[in-house]
Amino acid sequence: MLKKIIVTSTISRIILNTSRRFVYPFAPVISRGLGVPITLVTASIAVNQATSCLSIFTSYIADKTGYRVMMLSGLGVLVAGMLIAGAFPVYYSLLIGMFLCGLGKNLFDPAIQAYVSERVPYNKRGFVMGIMETSWAGSTLIGVPAIGFLIDRAGWRSPFFLLAGLGLLSIVLVLLTIEDDSKVNNKKMDQKGFIKEIKKLVTSPVPLSVMGFAFFVSLANDNLFVVYGVWLEKSFGLSVIALGLGTSFIGAAELLGEMSTATLADKIGLKKSVVIGVILSTLAYVAVGFVGSTLFFALSSLFFVFLFFEFFFVSFLSVCTELLPQSRATMMSLVFLCAGLGRMTGAFSGGFIFNSMGINCVGIFSAIVNCLALLVLISGIKKRF
Repeated sequence: MLKKIIVTSTISRIILNTSRRFVYPFAPVISRGLGVPITLVTASIAVNQATSCLSIFTSYIADKTGYRVMMLSGLGVLVAGMLIAGAFPVYYSLLIGMFLCGLGKNLFDPAIQAYVSERVPYNKRGFVMGIMETSWAGSTLIGVPAIGFLIDRAGWRSPFFLLAGLGLLSIVLVLLTIEDDSKVNNKKMDQKGFIKEIKKLVTSPVPLSVMGFAFFVSLANDNLFVVYGVWLEKSFGLSVIALGLGTSFIGAAELLGEMSTATLADKIGLKKSVVIGVILSTLAYVAVGFVGSTLFFALSSLFFVFLFFEFFFVSFLSVCTELLPQSRATMMSLVFLCAGLGRMTGAFSGGFIFNSMGINCVGIFSAIVNCLALLVLISGIKKRF
């Protein structure tokens, strides 16, 4: 049964992640299609990330009433967003579509992670979370290159319709494989209880430190991710198809990072894996601007950035699932909220720094923020490291 759940989760999240991520490398193409500046397209990415602020409310409901309903709601919202963005080729439709796409992901992810965490022992959590997180790599290894070919042949609007159809397929898969847990988690909900639970989390040093860590490492990552497509296109003249294939290089790195988590993190220790991964990813950020004079070295530097980021971030998520077992979805949604705010901030800072100072400063800024993240994490839970 657990295998079916993991397969359904992986397929659904590949679709959700592809919907969210394909705009990054193809932002120049979409901006030309809509006839708007690229800064407006990156702004829609920031709006997408801002939806993590809403998931805290729905995750609290999920903890009390059941996780499957949140999974289905997330996929339904995704389908609606993709249809709106594809059907109406104007900027505000893209903005609405990206908002709904982000909301769908933030409804689905905390719910599926909490659902699985209840069924997997902590000493095997790193392995299972690593397998589930291959969906992130799958979106760049399979989803984005496929989108590149589709855009080249059918235009920039076509991916939205494809992703809407795949979202409907995911709804069917969830209905067939995920057990209805509404009766299991049918606990009383009230406003005071919600406020009390959130207050307990945001005033405790450990949850605060992990939320700060999630914010800063996500800011550092999106600060680079939001401009890498523009960088590769401008510096090396890559076509739409080549950008998609270049993104698959990043997907391979993420897959290796996730599989490393699945095979090594439980043996090394989840917390040590986080520290080691952050240090290595910081070095990779610094390398981006200084070795990126040729396409091979540019892609290689990006490869190591996303390899190490994925290794430590999946290990970090595994740690977070056990911080507050009685409110897993709420805890995870707070982590995703802070990560989303970090990515939203990075979406703005990356474009500004790249346009003003170039890719070198983008990498250095990300490295500095990464160091700050590690300091926040260790200072908050130093007794546990």
